[in-house]
Amino acid sequence: MGLDDREALQTLRAAVAGDGVIGRIYTRWFAIDMSARDLFPPDLTRQRASFGEALSWLLAEMIAQRAEEPVAFMAQLGRDHRKYGVTAQHYDSLGQALLTTLHSELSDVWDGRIAEATSDFIELVIGVMRGAADAEQGPPFVDGTVCEHIRATRDVSVVRLQLDRPLAYHPGQYVTVQVPQWPRRWRYLSPSIPADGTGAVEFHVRSVSGGMVSTAIVGETAPGDRWRLSNPHGGLHIDRHGADVLLVAGSTGLAPLRALISDLSRYAENPRVHLFFGGRYPCDLYDLRTLWEIASTNPWLSVTPVSEYSTDPPWAGDYPDHQPPRGLHVRQTGILPEVVTRYGSWSDRQILICGSPDMVTATKAALIAKGAPPERIQHDPLA
Repeated sequence: MGLDDREALQTLRAAVAGDGVIGRIYTRWFAIDMSARDLFPPDLTRQRASFGEALSWLLAEMIAQRAEEPVAFMAQLGRDHRKYGVTAQHYDSLGQALLTTLHSELSDVWDGRIAEATSDFIELVIGVMRGAADAEQGPPFVDGTVCEHIRATRDVSVVRLQLDRPLAYHPGQYVTVQVPQWPRRWRYLSPSIPADGTGAVEFHVRSVSGGMVSTAIVGETAPGDRWRLSNPHGGLHIDRHGADVLLVAGSTGLAPLRALISDLSRYAENPRVHLFFGGRYPCDLYDLRTLWEIASTNPWLSVTPVSEYSTDPPWAGDYPDHQPPRGLHVRQTGILPEVVTRYGSWSDRQILICGSPDMVTATKAALIAKGAPPERIQHDPLA
């Protein structure tokens, strides 16, 4: 039966979710193939969690007899893993570690059915990832040099790079980035400008409490640093021939939306676009001047600044003044999802939300509660 045996796949999924199973897979993998250990950072906590979640999700999709999205997901993983230096040997040794470890975990119930389902599942995952990686012809990453680092607020930096070669991406997409302070720790960042033929790119980075990479970027990045960028992901988009648009950005969630707005500014006619840009304090609205410059020459764009507090903290004076000239909507005070939904359901709009997972989740829920159709709402994956 193999992948058609739902009961065997459910047993396999339960095993993957067991305490310490993912850790034992990695331990066995590194024992079989010592070179695999060099693919990962010293701390594997986040990696193990992500791998376990991916395996569990893939098995759930197989149990539900859904193949299209899992295959696309595995193919993207295979293409993306080229940037780590993954080789055919690593795929072989990982497959061996998976099979041996799962056999050991399921020794009490291991029979021909479970053995076939396990083998077929591993062969599918490894085969799709390896095939997609082998089929990709372009380079897996591009390097670039930091040419400017602007400390926009206490915890937000604008970093501009000149890449060694142009990177092709659509406005609204994101890339994974590796910085010299933390080798092998890749983080997702969204370019804030459309793809540039000269290789210029800009990122907005917010320092997250407990986030080693983001803290290092904001606090330590200097001109001359060499960054490495992977190929792009994501599907945020605006249909220029579709309905009017609502954009909701929390802090550096502005970056991909600003790239989309900048791309629209190339055209004379666009749908109406209303952007809510939120931060904790007024001084956190770090890019209002750029938004004002775009809106002042593009009447289809409206911008409403939003802050949770009406006044700035004392430390705001240590950073640039982000008050724009007159022309934007009056700044609103309150929690971003509440302010957005004061204006109605926005149910007739294309809706894009970018920011922290908590903000995206709360804003999406508030809009749906007001009557916005869920299928009209776009956001990047929350995990």
